[in-house]
Amino acid sequence: MTSLFGLSHNVTLLVWALVAIVLLIVFIAKFKWNPFVVLLMTAVFLGLIVGMQPADVAKSVQTGFGNTLGTIAIVIGLGTILGKMLAESGGAEQIANTIIDKFGERRIAYSILFVAIIIGIPVFFEVGVILLIPILYTLVKKTRKPMLAIGIPLITGLSVAHGLIPPHPAPMIAIEAYHADIGKTILLSLLVGIPSAILAGPLFAKFISKRIEVEPPADLMEQFATKDVKRPPGFGITLLTILMPVILMLIGSAASIIDPEGTSGFTMFCKFIGNEIIALLIAAIFAIFSLGFARGFSKEQVNKFTMECLAPTASIILIIGGGGAFKGVLIDSGVGKAIAAIATNAHLNLIVFAFLVAALIRLATGSSSVAMTTAAGIVTPVLAVTPGANVELVVLATGAGSLIASHVNDAGFWLVKEFLNMSVPQTLKSWTVLETILSLSAFVITLALSFVL
Repeated sequence: MTSLFGLSHNVTLLVWALVAIVLLIVFIAKFKWNPFVVLLMTAVFLGLIVGMQPADVAKSVQTGFGNTLGTIAIVIGLGTILGKMLAESGGAEQIANTIIDKFGERRIAYSILFVAIIIGIPVFFEVGVILLIPILYTLVKKTRKPMLAIGIPLITGLSVAHGLIPPHPAPMIAIEAYHADIGKTILLSLLVGIPSAILAGPLFAKFISKRIEVEPPADLMEQFATKDVKRPPGFGITLLTILMPVILMLIGSAASIIDPEGTSGFTMFCKFIGNEIIALLIAAIFAIFSLGFARGFSKEQVNKFTMECLAPTASIILIIGGGGAFKGVLIDSGVGKAIAAIATNAHLNLIVFAFLVAALIRLATGSSSVAMTTAAGIVTPVLAVTPGANVELVVLATGAGSLIASHVNDAGFWLVKEFLNMSVPQTLKSWTVLETILSLSAFVITLALSFVL
C-alpha cells in the first residue's frame, strides 16, 4: 500500500478506514442503499484500497461474516422463540405490569435500567437485547411513553454490564490478564458503573427521546407485543423462564471461577449448560412447555408461533453479518494493529493508556470484546513495569475504553438500530452517543478513584 501524502503506514491505514466508514454512512443514510449490500461493498473497498490481495479480501469478508453470525444467528433465533412465547402466553405483560405496579410509570426508566444490569451480568449484550425486547415493546404499548425513553435505559444497563461488571466474560478477560482481584473489581465496577449508567441511561434518555421519535417496528411489534390472553402465566413461572438462561450462564461462570482448570465432570457439565447457546436452547425448550403447553396451547399453535416469529429477524441477521464482514476486513487489514502501535508509542498515565488503547481498538474493530482482549495484551507488559498500580482500576479503564462510540462496524449498532426501528443517523445520535457518555463517564470516575485509592 502506498502511503498518503507522506504519512506513515499506520496513519494511512487509519485514513482509509475512516474513508470507508464515511462512504458506508453516506450510502446508507443519504442514498438509502440496502445496509447489507453497503456493508459488504465497503468491506471489499477497504480491503483492496489498503493493499490486501483480492483472495484475502474475499476470505476476510466470508470469515468475518461467518464468525459474527456463528453465535449471534443462533442467539437471535432461540431468543426470538423465547420472546414469542412470552408474548403469546401473556408473560411479557405480566412482567411489564409488575414493573409498573412496583416502581410506577415515573420511575420506569430506572427500574428497567437495573433489570437490564442484573440480566446483563452473565449474558452477552445481544442475548440481553433479545430477552428484554418483548418487555420493552409491551411497556411502550402500555405506558404510551416514547420508545427511546425506555429503550435507552434498557440497552445502557446491558452495555455497562458487558463492559465493566464481572463475572461477565468481557471484563473477566482483563481481570485474568492483569491478575486483578475479582471481588475488589466487582465492588469498584458498581461504584463506577452505576453512576455512569444513570447518566447515559435515564438522564440521556429524557433528553434524546424528545428529539428522536420512533415507534416499534410493526412486524416485530406484532410478534412480541402483549396479546389479549385470558389465562396468562403467573409472575413466578414467567420470571423463571426469562431468567433461565441467566441462571444457567451464572452457573457456568461460577464453575469457571471455582474450578479454573475445569477438570471435574461436574465443572464441565456446568460450563456446558452455561454456554450461551446451550443455555438459550434449554430456556427456549422450557418456554415451549411452561408458556406454551402449560397454558393450553396445542402442538400446532406452538409450532406456528415458533415458525412465524423467525421471518422478521432474517434481515436483522444479514445486516449484523454484514457488520461482521466489515469488521473482519478492518482487523485483517491491520487497522487494529496500527492503532495499537500508535497508542503504545505514547507515554501516558497507565489508567489513561489502558483506556485509550481499548477505545482506539474499539473504534477500529467495532467489538468491545476484541478491544478488551487486544488492549489487555498491550497493557499487561506496561503494567508489569509499573509498581504500585491499582490493577482493578486498570481493568475498569480498559472496560470503559472498550465501550466507546459504537458505530457502523459494530454488530451491536445494527442490532439496536433494527430492534429500536431507527435510521443510521438516529442510531448514531442515540446509541453511539449513549455508548460514548457511558465510556467517558466511567473513565473519568475511574481516573478520579486512581488518585484516592
